Amino acid sequence: MNIRTRLHLGWLSKLGLPCLAALLILVPKAQTASTETPPVHYNLDKSHLAIDGYDPVGYLTVGKALKGRKDLVVQDHGVSYQFASAENQALFQKDPSKYKPAYGGWCATAMAKGEKVEIDPTNFKVTQGRVFLFFKAFYGNALKDWLKDEPAQTTKADANWKRIAGE
Repeated sequence: MNIRTRLHLGWLSKLGLPCLAALLILVPKAQTASTETPPVHYNLDKSHLAIDGYDPVGYLTVGKALKGRKDLVVQDHGVSYQFASAENQALFQKDPSKYKPAYGGWCATAMAKGEKVEIDPTNFKVTQGRVFLFFKAFYGNALKDWLKDEPAQTTKADANWKRIAGE
């Protein structure tokens, strides 16, 4: 045991168990990363954040892509979702499956081809209560291809997502 460890242990032993218990009760629990393993097929960053930090509820409630706040986070099955407001956060907590984007947050048009492609969270479409996200760059917009035959694209993407992720 080195000197630093002994100093810390000495300080801790002087506090006593009652003080330590009081500290644990009085200090609010910090929101920590979930210990759950996120689904392997979801489109997440290294910290398991979904939709590049965009609010999943905003797509359905106001029809807009809203940037979420880092202080408004919900962990669901190992995936972190950020919210633009406490109201949106509460709505998500009541029914997460209602607000999660289709196909784990991958581009819907690409999923119709059986591929996982990154998305632009501001490029989306809501159909029958489902949020579909799409790739968009200066050279292409996958939403335009999706709209050419949305019912057929949806059927293909649903089948491919079930094959890839089992959902």
